[in-house]
Amino acid sequence: MQESQPVLLMLLMVSWGVITTVLVILVIYRGTLSSKEDDQIFIAAGEQHHYQDQQAVIAKMSRLTKPIIALAVISGVLLLTSAGIWIYEGLKSF
Repeated sequence: MQESQPVLLMLLMVSWGVITTVLVILVIYRGTLSSKEDDQIFIAAGEQHHYQDQQAVIAKMSRLTKPIIALAVISGVLLLTSAGIWIYEGLKSF
């Protein structure tokens, strides 16, 4: 049992790092999408494709919301679990 906890801690930290990296990439991607979004568009009838482009950007941003929230929660849980195991190991050896 002594050897399995450091391995478990290492696996938790690696998985936390991977999930947090994916989370940061998604947040950056959403930020680049939001920079392309306009608050208001005043277009003529011939420029209707601009409105459709904006609707596509808004749809992409709204689809990213749930995965970003889920990854943030998973990242937080992994970090807290890793910290708990690390503290437990420290108190056990104290």
